[in-house]
Amino acid sequence: MTTPLTSYVQGRWHTGSGKPATLFNATTEEALATCDSSGIDFGAVLEHARAVGGPALRALTFEERGQMLKALSGAIHDHREELLDISAANAGTTRKDGKFDVDGATGTLAAYSYFGKELGARRFLADGEGIQLGRTARFWGQHIAVPRQGAAVHINAFNFPAWNMMEKAACALLAGMPVIEKPGTATAMLAWRIAQITVASGILPEGAFQFIAGSTGDLLDRMGPQDVLAFTGSAWTANKLRSNENLLRNSVRANMEADSLNAAVLAPDVEVGSETWRMFLRNVVLDMQQKTGQKCTAVRRVFIPATHAEEIKAELVALLGGIVTGDPTQDATTMGPLASAAQLRDVRAGMERLAAAGRILCGGADAVHPKGYFVAPTLIEAGSADTAIFHQEEVFGPVATLLPYDGSAASATALVARGEGSLVGSLYSNDTAWVEETVLGLAPWHGRLWIGSDKMAEQSLPPGMVLPSMIHGGPGRAGGGEELGGVRGLAFYMQRTALQGFKGQVHGCFGPQEAAAAN
Repeated sequence: MTTPLTSYVQGRWHTGSGKPATLFNATTEEALATCDSSGIDFGAVLEHARAVGGPALRALTFEERGQMLKALSGAIHDHREELLDISAANAGTTRKDGKFDVDGATGTLAAYSYFGKELGARRFLADGEGIQLGRTARFWGQHIAVPRQGAAVHINAFNFPAWNMMEKAACALLAGMPVIEKPGTATAMLAWRIAQITVASGILPEGAFQFIAGSTGDLLDRMGPQDVLAFTGSAWTANKLRSNENLLRNSVRANMEADSLNAAVLAPDVEVGSETWRMFLRNVVLDMQQKTGQKCTAVRRVFIPATHAEEIKAELVALLGGIVTGDPTQDATTMGPLASAAQLRDVRAGMERLAAAGRILCGGADAVHPKGYFVAPTLIEAGSADTAIFHQEEVFGPVATLLPYDGSAASATALVARGEGSLVGSLYSNDTAWVEETVLGLAPWHGRLWIGSDKMAEQSLPPGMVLPSMIHGGPGRAGGGEELGGVRGLAFYMQRTALQGFKGQVHGCFGPQEAAAAN
């Protein structure tokens, strides 16, 4: 018997009455749940957020909002084991991969609770120093940031149903904006259970959190100039959303995180068997294995000096051969299935297109198990790093391409930039001059650059991990958006306004905390 996933809108749970979408167990292909949002008045949903949730949040200080996020983190964590079981069934995650998602959600909420504590008893922010505008300080200017008075609509990806929802919600709620969360349908069961926990906890004021299980209908057509839209998913969908006539007409602020052909670049100075060498191999394999390669930050292009190509190929093939693909609930399994049948079709088709332009070193599109959405970790060797398809097509699964290059910083920069914008790039080198030249060339094309060396190998977190304190997003192909980054993440949900007038009156607009920050 399947579970109907309901939507939480206007203070109540709503069951759709139309034709539902079905969610499946990624390992057994058995039906688990259904999603259906038919019958929802999305205009009323937006108005409920604006009229009820928004004023309640704006009446609170940053510190008070942060306390709510801390309590919500704890409430979700109390159900951790149940949530990991749901993730294994619906998303096909191993226990480690499930924790990566669920603990990422609670950890990000906890981090933003700390940022709220640091911001203190304020309800808006002084943005930078005040500026003398006249011949004396009597005529004064000050920028401030205040919460926007609309709703934050979040359309989230299927690959991180817990983290993706709560990292967006954490920023918006701390900024003072109510959220409307729509998860990726294929894995929505985990997000729905977290929504149930959130509502049952009573921690958030009414209207601050609403949840849509299924289609968003005409929601985007009803958004106004104070609303914001944040999306994570494919570039095709991002462009479709971005071109919505109503969003353009009302200048609705939109943040997009889309495809990303992330690159790992090994510099020629790295010695075989060194700390940096081993870290490079370890991180490439982790990105291919973790979440079955279904991470927006996973490495897709692996640039290696031609002088070390044979050693790298041999070691990567051996490491990938040790991955055990199977039922994610079994202790011996180290990589589960893809999240859905659609994912399986797309990944297999993408593998075949890439393989036609290169050579498969291990893995491939053949079936791994008779049931479930399984593929083997697949490493493809490009005959030439100049081949266009390797810089144009992302296969969203456990697939990476080895691209040999001449080892120069100039060549690495030019080749990586052909991806036309990425979320994260990782560089492996102990040569400071090589790193500096490569960073300066690649920074314009990346939201984040991760630099691996012998001196940080033992203390580093892998490049695929998104941290609340660092920005997540990227230019060009990656969507042109930006999330998180500590307090920077609040800016999307706030309006920057310049105040100009008598210094005493300008400062009088602030409470004691804001005045102290402005001075």
